Amino acid sequence: MWTLVGRGWGCARTPARWATGAALGPAPTFGAAPESWPTCRVYSSAEFKEKLDMSRFPVENIRNFSIVAHVDHGKSTLADRLLELTGTIDKTKNNKQVLDKLQVERERGITVKAQTASLFHNCEGKQYLLNLIDTPGHVDFSYEVSRSLSACQGVLLVVDANEGIQAQTVANFFLAFEAQLSVIPVINKIDLKNADPERVENQIEKVFDIPSDECIKISAKLGTNVESVLQAVIERIPPPKVHRKNPLRALVFDSTFDQYRGVIANVALFDGVVSKGDKIVSAHTQKTYEVNEVGVLNPNEQPTHKLYAGQVGYLIAGMKNVTEAQIGDTLYLHKQPVEPLPGFKSAKPMVFAGMYPVDQSEYNNLKSAIEKLTLNDSSVTVHRDSSLALGAGWRLGFLGLLHMEVFNQRLEQEYNASVILTTPTVPYKAVLSSSKLIKEYREKEITIINPAQFPDESKVTEYLEPVVLGTIITPDEYTGKIMTLCEARRAVQKNMIFIDQNRVMLKYLFPLNEIVVDFYDSLKSLSSGYASFDYEDAGYQTAELVKMDILLNGNSVEELVTVVHKDKAHSIGKAICERLKDSLPRQLFEIAIQAAIGSKIIARETVKAYRKNVLAKCYGGDITRKMKLLKRQAEGKKKLRKIGNVEVPKDAFIKVLKTRSSK
Repeated sequence: MWTLVGRGWGCARTPARWATGAALGPAPTFGAAPESWPTCRVYSSAEFKEKLDMSRFPVENIRNFSIVAHVDHGKSTLADRLLELTGTIDKTKNNKQVLDKLQVERERGITVKAQTASLFHNCEGKQYLLNLIDTPGHVDFSYEVSRSLSACQGVLLVVDANEGIQAQTVANFFLAFEAQLSVIPVINKIDLKNADPERVENQIEKVFDIPSDECIKISAKLGTNVESVLQAVIERIPPPKVHRKNPLRALVFDSTFDQYRGVIANVALFDGVVSKGDKIVSAHTQKTYEVNEVGVLNPNEQPTHKLYAGQVGYLIAGMKNVTEAQIGDTLYLHKQPVEPLPGFKSAKPMVFAGMYPVDQSEYNNLKSAIEKLTLNDSSVTVHRDSSLALGAGWRLGFLGLLHMEVFNQRLEQEYNASVILTTPTVPYKAVLSSSKLIKEYREKEITIINPAQFPDESKVTEYLEPVVLGTIITPDEYTGKIMTLCEARRAVQKNMIFIDQNRVMLKYLFPLNEIVVDFYDSLKSLSSGYASFDYEDAGYQTAELVKMDILLNGNSVEELVTVVHKDKAHSIGKAICERLKDSLPRQLFEIAIQAAIGSKIIARETVKAYRKNVLAKCYGGDITRKMKLLKRQAEGKKKLRKIGNVEVPKDAFIKVLKTRSSK
């Protein structure tokens, strides 16, 4: 397609003598010779898109940085102001969470995906390229943060001037510290009535050992003092250490799937140059691709001629299969192999849940949706699974409960998929006792992610459960209540530090299954929302675990099998039996709902049978006649109970298995 730049009229033929920039004359008369047509400039539609020349940014003028903070401390708002200050977006009142593009992020007001934006900033006569990555703040998305930091040389650590240091602030600081990045502390929300920046400065100095005069006090909402943040980024964050003359080495740190263009990979270039038409090879799959488009995110996609070492951008290379773009993969030029970059430590799932389509005919559509979404969210692990009641499905591993809810919500919103999600469980381990079993399983220590496959006590020497090291930061008036809550969850106290006059940092070792469902909600309600919680993996410990079966008229229901601690088996069994009693439809015979550990019944509920009044036709008369009718009815019910199977309807499963937000 050709576009004629000029006024009023257009033509399909393009004589070679047309010059650039001459004014258009009147439209030619119909049938006139081409030589008499006026001169003008013709652009192709490919030329019409103005492409950025990235070579004008030498390595010393590039800064790659991330914004990290606790939930709701103002990361996305600060990112909006930085985008406005550098002229990347226009200043309007509608600029709220510009980088939060997902519907789930807008609805919940949280960042779920790390987003990249390239800013062009003029400072003291030099043109700088600032690559900003806005990261999530919730503990469940810490894998996004650690991946983003691999493409950066520094971070802005944002702290709320009102709330001070929170649990995730501490976790994010140590992620940046371990990656040896420059940390610039930014105290946000100084415009609030209860803001106390001096107290927060002292906290930062005490907990992180960063001098208080290095803190920058801003209000991202009002834009107060945000220019000094840009100045600090240029002065305090070093440029990337890269070599443009070396062969190409690019790290894929994120990717999304577009149904028309295939996989769009977000890359950080460590060495070399990449341009459209280059042949590149994936170190993971060893497949060769041709680069169709390269560019930067500004914050929307902006194609460029080339990307150079030290820059962060996107790359489209016709990868049509979602499994081809592995996050952490290294891309290099064809016939110029390089040493692959270290990549990322794979995410360790903390919570497992079964996912099944509501209708089995939707299985293939849901499979495709899960594949595309796991490309964008690589921390989810997928194993195929099947259930007698719910059909074919998957066992998915998540980093936490919020992560599971967000994944489910994104499936519904982005792919219009409706699913059944079972109660979350955690991965247990069992140490096998006999050499015959070790030979059968091919290892001494087996991991169990599905409670139905939990081995019998006679086959194992010990069971192991996952534990986490939890950090709780709270105002000191709630310390007593929180300690009681932690002890009720079988937690062991490890440390207790006062970070200032009225805030305490508690460290506890928790069994993961005790905190996975509703601990965070209980903690927030006990502390009026002031306490914050963060946890990190701390391996496994031995535990007295038992497998609890749920029986309906003596028959075990595989989908309702759970693994519980011996001390809590009775209360959990009773709760499941009560929920089942409310969910199961009544039959013509009595249904016994029992929770059992091995052959021992620990809880029972009964669903009463429908009862026909067989004595309705007896008006008085001999008692033996009535007894005879009642006896016959009882025998009929006994026979029914023997031959009648209790089919648990799907909606009853959903009611019992669905995540309980509160007990």
